[in-house]
Amino acid sequence: MTIVSGFADISIFQLLLVALMALFASIIGGLAGYGTGALMPLVLVPLVGAEPVVPIIAISAMLTNASRALAYVRHADRRRALIVLACAGLTTALGAYGYTRLTNAGAALVIGTMLILSVPLRRVLRRRQVRIGDTGLAVGYGVLVGGTSGSGVILLSLLMAAGLEGASVIATDAMISLGTGLIKISVFGLAGAVTAQVLAFALLIGGLAVPGAFLAKAFVERMPVHIHTAILDVAVITGGLVMISAAAKQIIA
Repeated sequence: MTIVSGFADISIFQLLLVALMALFASIIGGLAGYGTGALMPLVLVPLVGAEPVVPIIAISAMLTNASRALAYVRHADRRRALIVLACAGLTTALGAYGYTRLTNAGAALVIGTMLILSVPLRRVLRRRQVRIGDTGLAVGYGVLVGGTSGSGVILLSLLMAAGLEGASVIATDAMISLGTGLIKISVFGLAGAVTAQVLAFALLIGGLAVPGAFLAKAFVERMPVHIHTAILDVAVITGGLVMISAAAKQIIA
C-alpha cells in the first residue's frame, strides 16, 4: 500500500516505524538538547532516499523546537538567544544552500576533537569561575558554525560553557534553533526542495515532537541538575565522536 505518492512505496508498518522513531527522538532531544536530526535519517534514508531528508528534518524541527521552547519557556535565556541569532543568519543561509555538498573531513576532525575536549575544559574553567561571554557565543556559533552540519551539538557545548545549566540549555537552544530553522526552510522553499511529500513527512515527525517534549520535561524537572549536566556532557562527547567517525570514513574512502 502506497502512503506517500512520489516516494518509495511506504507501508503502514513503515509509517508507524517513522512515527515511533520520531517520538523517541523527540524525547531524547528534550533531554539532551539535540538528537532528532541524528536519529531520524536512520529510518528516513532507506524509505525516501537521502536527498529529501534534510528538508524534512528542517521543517519538522520547527515543530520540534517550538514544542521544546514552549515546554521550557520560563527557563530560556532570551538575550543570549537573540545575540546568537543575530550572528548566525548569514552562515545558516549559506549552510542550507550548500547542504548537498560534502563537509570537509579535516574540519570535522577538528570540531569533533574540540567537542570532546570541551567537556573537561569547561569543568576546569567552571572551577576557576571562567565563563564564555556574549562575544564568545556570537563568534563561536553565529559566525563560525551557525550553518554547518552538526552545529546543534556545538551550540549545546557553547551554551553550557557560557554558564547555562539544565533546562536553560534546552530552552535557549530551542529558541535559537527556531530562528535558524526558519532561515533554512526559506532557502529550501526558494530552491524548490519543499514538496508535498516532504511536508507530509515533516508534519508527521514534528507533530509527535509535542508530546515528546513534554515527556522529556517531566523527566528533567525530576532530575538533579548535576545528573542532567552529565547527560548533556555525554551528548556532547557522543556528537564529537560521531563527527570524527564520519570524517575518518571520508578520509578512508
